[in-house]
Amino acid sequence: MTRLIRLLGIEVDTVSRRERLVSLVGGFVGVLALVAVSQGILGLSAAQALTGSMAASAVLIFCVPRSAFSQPWPVFGGHVCGAVIGVACVDLIGTKGVAGAIAVGLTIVAMYALRCIHPPGGATAFVAVIGGNAVTSLGYSFIWRPVIVDVVTLLAVGVLFNNLFPWRRYPAGIGAGRSTLPTDPGSHERVLAALREMDSFVDVTEADLVRLAALLNRGPEGSSR
Repeated sequence: MTRLIRLLGIEVDTVSRRERLVSLVGGFVGVLALVAVSQGILGLSAAQALTGSMAASAVLIFCVPRSAFSQPWPVFGGHVCGAVIGVACVDLIGTKGVAGAIAVGLTIVAMYALRCIHPPGGATAFVAVIGGNAVTSLGYSFIWRPVIVDVVTLLAVGVLFNNLFPWRRYPAGIGAGRSTLPTDPGSHERVLAALREMDSFVDVTEADLVRLAALLNRGPEGSSR
């Protein structure tokens, strides 16, 4: 059974009911703000509002605010890369399914190059291509309206909401340097070396990896060992 759990990728559940409730409320508030801005202020239809991929971003920002995928630059850069590449593919290739596949592939390459990996960004690229006339009729204006406007709205709500709770910090870098845990000066270099050896993107910020190492090395009464 343990082997099957590992194979399926079922992680250990250490999240409290309080945290789950906060995530639920945050996701509701974030998506509600997106709908209000996209449809109420920008006057876009539901099909044009792009709430699908933005809702996926809301899950990351409000459910796992310390995730590397959830930080402001990946969220902003990932969606903008997807929008730019998706619209360009429509302009150069058309709205065929292959154009959507090319857009997603190129978006992945761009996100790696710009260090802004954000999975919903791939959805934005795909929607730009296969979203139908309601989306493709926007042309290059799709990049800023609704994409950039939606991203800025979601990030603003994420910062305001998450920081209402003392145990949450968003962006994760807000809490960097405040830890009183004893850290090994070489921890940072060892973490980077380990990540390079794994040769795969790990959805944990570098600061959290160093902090985790310090917690693991801390003695039962708070002293370093």
